[in-house]
Amino acid sequence: MHRHVLDTFRLDGRVALITGGARGLGRTMAIALGEAGAALALVGRTRESCEEAASAIASATSRTVRAFTADVTNASDVTRVTSEIIEACGAIDILVNNAGTNIRGTIEQLSEADWDSVIDTNLKGPFLCAKAIGPQMVARGWGRVINMGSILAAVALPGRAPYASSKSGIVGLTRVLALEWAATGVTCNAICPGPFATDMNKQLLNDPQAYQQFVSNIPMGRWGELDDIAGAVVFLASDASAYVTGSALFVDGGWTAR
Repeated sequence: MHRHVLDTFRLDGRVALITGGARGLGRTMAIALGEAGAALALVGRTRESCEEAASAIASATSRTVRAFTADVTNASDVTRVTSEIIEACGAIDILVNNAGTNIRGTIEQLSEADWDSVIDTNLKGPFLCAKAIGPQMVARGWGRVINMGSILAAVALPGRAPYASSKSGIVGLTRVLALEWAATGVTCNAICPGPFATDMNKQLLNDPQAYQQFVSNIPMGRWGELDDIAGAVVFLASDASAYVTGSALFVDGGWTAR
């Protein structure tokens, strides 16, 4: 039966889990999913920030938004919080693996601990969350897993070895999971943002020379604003993207088209 195209973007009755959902792109994506109709579960390491974000997003979207704390790099913590979310919110339909970190430095400057911190958060975390939640989606015959990649999965910048490696790994993980779940009704895709005005990029935003160097690589001539990510996440979370899996959607102002 034909559905009006705009109806295919609706998420009414769906439950969306967003890791790192208290701020930055995670918070913006949570708002967008809530505006499209989803109930939301925000997961972060700090309860206070998650509860503040949940309250603000609930007020803005008139949706049910709950806050949870977990360390996504710890398997037992991921298992625990998954059970808590299902008990409080119901089955998880949409997983947005957004929690991430970045430590900059040349290979000589970076320590093993720096490498482990970035890889564990950016790559191991999404693996553990997908492992905990994906099979439940498969059992129900519908689900959306959205992993946060980066343009650094496709292009390189000096001083970004751990981050670029983690995001290249995210695209590889996305493709493998997409193939494993292709016949089940569960899709897996990645969003690969370019430079966005987030807290993680304050160091660059406050450096006029570094900022301009980035802008010179962006054909659209500007950094991304937070709301520029909203349409991409709603599309990939909804029935509108039912035939899209294993893809990396670059939201980068044209950087990787150069």
